[in-house]
Amino acid sequence: MIEGAFCPTGKAEKLLLSTDGSEYSEGAIREAISFAKKCSSRLCAMSVIETNPEYETVGAKELEKQDVKLLNHLDSIKQRATAEGITCDVFLCHREEPHECIVDEARKRQVDMIIIGRRGIKGLKRLFVGEVAAKVINSAPCKVLVVPREARIGYRRILIATDGSEDSATAVSEGIGIARRCGSDIIALSVARSDRELPHARDLAEAVAEAARKEGLSAEVIAPKGKPDERIVEVAAGHGADLIVLGTFGSTGIGELLMGAVTERVIGSAGCGVMVVRAQGG
Repeated sequence: MIEGAFCPTGKAEKLLLSTDGSEYSEGAIREAISFAKKCSSRLCAMSVIETNPEYETVGAKELEKQDVKLLNHLDSIKQRATAEGITCDVFLCHREEPHECIVDEARKRQVDMIIIGRRGIKGLKRLFVGEVAAKVINSAPCKVLVVPREARIGYRRILIATDGSEDSATAVSEGIGIARRCGSDIIALSVARSDRELPHARDLAEAVAEAARKEGLSAEVIAPKGKPDERIVEVAAGHGADLIVLGTFGSTGIGELLMGAVTERVIGSAGCGVMVVRAQGG
């Protein structure tokens, strides 16, 4: 295994890349290999073929063709990783619920992060349509990095979205840790749904910025009013964020910022990578 220049997350001994073989997975493949190289990680590349009575009607020969196609795809990833000095395992799974196979494999291998594309193709390999990606995120035993097809993960500016919840606090810690290791600027964001919530949102964002500044980092505070997912995506694009870091769940009221549905909408609209972090045991 090669020595990585630096590992943005501090620890990433094992990474799980989940790909459906479509062009929509290319960003995740590229960034998984890049991340593994930086962190001297062991990489597992996996694909899932969705199986249920409806698809079984296409016949065994069609399923066999899909197996061969995906195994060839996984082998090409292994070759790309090996060329970079990365140890890469491959795994093909058949499951009625694709997200269960991804999460089970992540638990079994005790991976530090799952890397996925944000959407996929329909039919037997309907893996990264929003619903499945959301299920992976909500069930994953580790953080999840979602990479749009054209995105390249950078660390110049990191947007940390907070609602004050436990998952959000874990995301804040993760985001500041990445920024400290990479010398990133921080955009501290909390969104209020009403004028009444604006002071609280400002306080939450200020707390993130203060924690970042204690680490010697530059931090900008933004606390707008509006729909949380829309404001997060707008601020990320307008301020040139290279990565969004947020949690999966929130509390009530303003805490709805990081509920699963909002997180899913951020992932679906953001032009950059999104790292979703959960509190341990969450």
